[in-house]
Amino acid sequence: MGYRILDPDDIPVYLRERGHWDDLDDIRVREVSDGNLNRVFLASNGAGTRSLAVKQALPWVRVAGPSWPLSPDRSDAEARAYEQIAKAAPDKIPAIHGYDAENHALVMEDLSDLTVLRTHLNEGGSYGPSTSARIGELVAQLSFTTSDFGMPSAERKALIAASVNPELCKITEDVVLSEPYVEHEHNHWHPGLDDLATEFRAATRLRTEVAELRHVFMTSGQALLHGDLHTGSVMVGRRDGAEVVRVFDPEFSFVGPIGFDLGLYWANVLVSEARAHALGSEGDHADQLRLSWEGFETEFRGLWPTRVDTFFDDAYLERFLGRVWTEAVGFAGTEIIRRVIGFAHLTDLTTLPDDLQVAASRHALLLGRELVVHRAELADPESVRARFGDLAPRGGANHRRAAV
Repeated sequence: MGYRILDPDDIPVYLRERGHWDDLDDIRVREVSDGNLNRVFLASNGAGTRSLAVKQALPWVRVAGPSWPLSPDRSDAEARAYEQIAKAAPDKIPAIHGYDAENHALVMEDLSDLTVLRTHLNEGGSYGPSTSARIGELVAQLSFTTSDFGMPSAERKALIAASVNPELCKITEDVVLSEPYVEHEHNHWHPGLDDLATEFRAATRLRTEVAELRHVFMTSGQALLHGDLHTGSVMVGRRDGAEVVRVFDPEFSFVGPIGFDLGLYWANVLVSEARAHALGSEGDHADQLRLSWEGFETEFRGLWPTRVDTFFDDAYLERFLGRVWTEAVGFAGTEIIRRVIGFAHLTDLTTLPDDLQVAASRHALLLGRELVVHRAELADPESVRARFGDLAPRGGANHRRAAV
């Protein structure tokens, strides 16, 4: 039949055709598309005892329409990523029930009983006791098992070849790692940030450091990445009394630098902390970077004895982890900056009252610059914690002017 764009009315027959649903008289469908790129539908029976999600990649960016074309082949990368993550960390992703390459559609577990982590935090919720640690563990499990440490050389080369994702990597190279530092139509920001936006575009040292990180992103094929790991791609909640953490939307997946996944998560954690600081309700935000790094490091070290090439000795592991840390700090800075003065801003900031939005955004921008420019000096989570505090506007919600 060829590729067809699905609408809610198409989903019942589509699921039957694919062998996922039999009784078309007992199926209800609603669209819950929320991200920038794709359409997502939830199908359930009348009793609410059975449900599935269908995600389809469109031939354009969903929020822009045909004016921004984008190949739906990106869904192939997502399906491959889920396949790899299912081998390494099956308890941290939704169950995948099938992939239709012709229609670029995934049928998967319905996660609607859970909440997007960013939404949960913006509504005043707390991190779960193991949320950030599990994110770190997932990055370690996926990256180790798809690296030259965890995969024989021939298999690694095949994975690299199969995981090329040029269109979405180009989006990251542009939107995250270059556009915020030049004049570009995608960039926008609150007028209260005009001075910092201008300053950042004129900052030669900042641009050079970002250029180095951009080149690392483009050339460092350490392991398979999620590629877009932020608080909007994590679902949290409880099932049967236990904490549940699920990571989804790995369509930006490619073989790249491990620190990129960690950095994206850290950036979003730090922005959520800046929001909490502005509101005077910091709660449990402050330790999340440390917890995720400890989760990553502990898991990676635990997997190290299983490495396939023992020429990489323990001393090299220390050097390698140090490199991952430093690059992750830098990538965190670039993600913070683009989320404030680039494309696709964070609701963590944009939903704040105007004065607090400016204060928190300035705090985030100044921190982002520090993380990029001084990443080699910020040697551990406590040093990042201290730099966050040094740059914080004093007085939280009672303070109405950001430190410059």
